[in-house]
Amino acid sequence: MGIEKKDTGVGKGNDKTVQDLTFYRFIIDSLPAGILTVNADLQITGFNPWAEQITGYSAQEALGQYCGEILQGGMCHAHCPLRTVLKGHKPLSLVETSIVNKWGETIPVSMNTAGLFDDNGNLIGGVESFQDISLLKSLEREKDNMISMFAHDMKSSLAAIGGFTVRLLKKASELDEEKRASYLEIIRTETEKLDTLVLDFLEFSRLQTGELKLNLQAYSLDKELMELLGVYQSREMQSHISLILENDDVLPVIEADPVRLRRVFTNLLDNAFKFSKKGDRITISSDETPTDIKITIRDQGAGIDPKDLPFIFDMFYRGAVGTSDTEGSGVGLATVKTIVESHGGRVLVQSKLGQGSAFTVVLPKPDR
Repeated sequence: MGIEKKDTGVGKGNDKTVQDLTFYRFIIDSLPAGILTVNADLQITGFNPWAEQITGYSAQEALGQYCGEILQGGMCHAHCPLRTVLKGHKPLSLVETSIVNKWGETIPVSMNTAGLFDDNGNLIGGVESFQDISLLKSLEREKDNMISMFAHDMKSSLAAIGGFTVRLLKKASELDEEKRASYLEIIRTETEKLDTLVLDFLEFSRLQTGELKLNLQAYSLDKELMELLGVYQSREMQSHISLILENDDVLPVIEADPVRLRRVFTNLLDNAFKFSKKGDRITISSDETPTDIKITIRDQGAGIDPKDLPFIFDMFYRGAVGTSDTEGSGVGLATVKTIVESHGGRVLVQSKLGQGSAFTVVLPKPDR
């Protein structure tokens, strides 16, 4: 007769502990952030793959080292986050600082730090998580630069307006009719440019924050396109660039904000004229699918560099399209995208350098 063994549960408990530790390590290794753990003496006891990627050090190189020797952080000496946390027994969240990687490159990081304590409250070490925010900082610098350029463009227009106004006031009696008309035309052009800059910026900001509500009403795209053709007739004649409407079929009436969509089409047409040359042709065409209406504005102008295409709808982005005197503020296309998307639509673009661009506004058909 065999002997029955009593199950004490010890083996199962040990197995469960091992499984739990393996699972926790899997989570830590998979988190998209650098994570290191230290003992009470600030020597590294854990170093996940993301920490290896950001710092350039392998876990084997880092383990046992003083954390400051590996991270060489901007706060390591005077205001070490780990020392601050371990002394105060309070976690430190989202501190922006920097570290120096294995190759001497300074990397901006966002850091979270916390102490590790046992069940009795005794300090056993600390944990630090950090994320590389180089791209974020780069975008912030880009935005600051673009805001500076935006302000510069405004200042340039104001300076031109002020300068020619002063000339008209001081030398009115000396100027002939042709010169006076020339000065007034410059003032008008710069005023329109300034007005567009301000409106684009304000409209984009309000739409992004939800402060600007759309005034939806019955909207005829056919009527809108015909009116645009008339509005741009004088510009067409002055620039010697042809504007053609190819719209044979009657388009359905949709629910939209007429003022906002007018800004979409005028922004796109202004860009088409801006980057076209004498003798080029700009066409406005339409197409329908069972669910959408598509309005395409196509030009034969400078085109867009392929490397710029993914970013042209970003706020303040300026690509290398055209020449320096035809660069925009980087606000207009961002506004176009925001307005169209607020109507439930989308904007598509196709372009080749030297062969022109085609911007397509896709708007949903009304539910029947």
